[in-house]
Amino acid sequence: MASWSEFAADEPRLADGIRHLLQQYGPGLGYLATVRADGGPRVHPVSPVVTDEGLFCFVIESPKRRDLERDGRYALHSFPAEESDDEAYVAGHARPVTDPARVTRLARLHRAAFDVDWRLFEFTIDVAMLARHDAGAGRGRPAVQVWLDPAAPGAAEAPAVGRARHPAAA
Repeated sequence: MASWSEFAADEPRLADGIRHLLQQYGPGLGYLATVRADGGPRVHPVSPVVTDEGLFCFVIESPKRRDLERDGRYALHSFPAEESDDEAYVAGHARPVTDPARVTRLARLHRAAFDVDWRLFEFTIDVAMLARHDAGAGRGRPAVQVWLDPAAPGAAEAPAVGRARHPAAA
């Protein structure tokens, strides 16, 4: 489970592309998928926070927060871009941030209301994907880059482990 900063250090261009799509409208916007207690998926719009130190989300009391507290698996997909069909996706595990100084610093920096019942989660990265659709190429296959955390369980069996796969390899 790599932190955002570890992933970004390993694949800076891929991380920049994903960050751009998550923050294309200013503050972060994405769809967060969590795992319900019965094992089914749950999807909610969220406002992820991407900083040099990590990928975070302030999550209010809700079914998605209970999902993350019970089973930290998540997937985060960017909002659709207006000018293209480009898309970004990351998945891994969410864990509550317990350091009060870090929570306070990030809350102040990102203007999280202190009078709201939210909890700050950090999202680790097991897999990251960026798909670029060339608008001039019509309906051809997108250029896809995938990064897999080399330390993630099962990564040793996966193709192109731990490195971005470029369009020819996707």
